[in-house]
Amino acid sequence: MTQPILSARNLLVGASLAVLAACGGSEVEAGPEPISIVGSSTVYPFAQKVAEDYVAGNEGAAAPVIVSTGTGEGIEEFCAGQGPETADIVNASRQMTQSEFERCRTNGVSDIIEVKVGRDGIVFVSAMDEGIELELTPGIIYNALAAMPLGEEQTAENWSDVDSSLPSEPIIVYGPPETSGTRDALLDVIMTPACRRNSEMAALEESDPAQFERDCHELRSDEAYLDQGEQDDLLVRKVANNPRAIGVLGYSYLDENAESVKGLPIGGVEASAETIADGSYAGSRALYIYVKKAHIGVTPGLENYLAQWAQSWGTEGPLADIGLVPLTDADQAASAAVIEGQTVMTGPDSQTEAAAEEG
Repeated sequence: MTQPILSARNLLVGASLAVLAACGGSEVEAGPEPISIVGSSTVYPFAQKVAEDYVAGNEGAAAPVIVSTGTGEGIEEFCAGQGPETADIVNASRQMTQSEFERCRTNGVSDIIEVKVGRDGIVFVSAMDEGIELELTPGIIYNALAAMPLGEEQTAENWSDVDSSLPSEPIIVYGPPETSGTRDALLDVIMTPACRRNSEMAALEESDPAQFERDCHELRSDEAYLDQGEQDDLLVRKVANNPRAIGVLGYSYLDENAESVKGLPIGGVEASAETIADGSYAGSRALYIYVKKAHIGVTPGLENYLAQWAQSWGTEGPLADIGLVPLTDADQAASAAVIEGQTVMTGPDSQTEAAAEEG
């Protein structure tokens, strides 16, 4: 699964060699190998901005190669191994799972630095002009989009089939694919907790985890939920052009496209930087980058690139200007300590505690 990274780096090397050949030069060095980054489409614009500022502030630095693959595929590539032909960093719009962490270790990627870089929200949007209006709740979202809502066959075709207060309009949801951290977060942050509020489903989580997974953590696969790939900009355009459809994407894309789509509240709470930061918005989630410690000091500029993140994620920083919801001051300090100390994770959820102990 490392082919996209190999292709990106090989293209750069090939382009450099072609320029040298055209100029008749055989002894000119091609320059430093660029930092290689894969992963989340949600984190991509923030990583790109950090990369631009890193290049501007470090004379002679090669521009990092950033490929938007989605969180799941990005972590798979990141965990494939270590060395110059593998990714240095993976962007993630959810936390790495235990099974992914173990896969990394199996493939020799044993020292991983987990850095929480900010927050974002899972938002539902409709067209700005005449787009459908829906009063959503986590329960409505779950019952409309689950493959087997509360263990029953999914039969809802219209929003009114889910809740009589909703319009009698077809359920048309444009959403992210299985490789996307945004889709994972939709399931983890909104749908599964809504399912778990049912006492029978909550009991099932203990007695039959596989059945709980099928009933609470799977999206319907018919035309009510339409996979739009990793191109969030395309999803925004499709929603803007279809007043009966809604879309699922990260808050930063809503913030960026407020002239063409509008956010739909969940539980009466609008998605905003404030409601995402304080957790009152149901779809609030953290964003991460994962770094191979073994590549620091080997991939040129990697340490400076990480330092650029720490300089960029504050309330008055450049990332807030393009939609990143900053962490609390305490969490920013903890993440900065992780970068400075190059603290490696011992498993999911371990990083914050390790940083606190060191700081």
